[in-house]
Amino acid sequence: MNIAKQIKGLIQEADIYSSQGLYVEAKGKYKNVAELFPKNEQLKNNENLLNAILQKISTLEKKIKSIDGTGEYQEISKKAQDLIKKLFSFSSEESQTAVKLEGAIALAKFGQFERALQDFFDLLNDDEIRVVAAKNVLRCQIALSSIDAAVTQFKQWLLNDIFYSAQLKRVRLFLQDMLDKKGMNITLPEVLAEDTESEQSKGQDDVDDVLDISSIGIIFDSGPRKGSIVEYDVSFQSGNMISLIISSKDKEWVDGISVGHKLEDIQFYSPIAMFTGSGLVSSKTEIKSGPKKGDHCLDIKIVST
Repeated sequence: MNIAKQIKGLIQEADIYSSQGLYVEAKGKYKNVAELFPKNEQLKNNENLLNAILQKISTLEKKIKSIDGTGEYQEISKKAQDLIKKLFSFSSEESQTAVKLEGAIALAKFGQFERALQDFFDLLNDDEIRVVAAKNVLRCQIALSSIDAAVTQFKQWLLNDIFYSAQLKRVRLFLQDMLDKKGMNITLPEVLAEDTESEQSKGQDDVDDVLDISSIGIIFDSGPRKGSIVEYDVSFQSGNMISLIISSKDKEWVDGISVGHKLEDIQFYSPIAMFTGSGLVSSKTEIKSGPKKGDHCLDIKIVST
């Protein structure tokens, strides 16, 4: 069958299922479309269509969550999103790329994944920020429970020429670690191509010049859990700044720390090592709306390792 007709037929089926409220079936059809991209030469450069399909999958997953009672990520108004970007971006305005990156991360931390994804995709065009943007694209997709979408996205990147091989290898290591931590029995394809000497230099120039931190272990120094160590997943990372979402159940501990508080003896876990260091609390914000209402977003700057 002609690939265009095959895609058109699958999308029509998905739309019919969706219109009848059969969201699981619709999602399955859209996933069938997404899986065609890594396998077909005619599709490998059609990034816009793939992104549209992945967005439809994410939207359906949110609808499915809202029906089965597991919660739904709520999008707020564009005006409120813009305010979040402004309030939680701290880079000098001389670096518009850094401002946009921090703004997108801020949106993602507050659950505005669809808007954040748009910004992260735009940042893929910048050599110096490409790896950071790619990792955050995958974080957003996984946060929306789109593990398959994240894997499909990586496979699509393997087929186009946006990335240097050195960059893709770093993205692969990052995503494979996330999949392994979630217990997913998925092995990502290897990056087989090699960069030229000049491309290798460019591929290593990203601002993402520290180890990826997938989670950290913090020892409680107060409250009923004093002395115990609790592991938190890192929601987002930009350089040596990591962001955690702290559950409302740990409110007493969070209330006891303030901006500037130094957390000693943190255990940092990365895909390639575990090490001990400390961190400085750079911001603490209570989430006022959405599925994480009542939780806190804690930004920690790694100050020693």
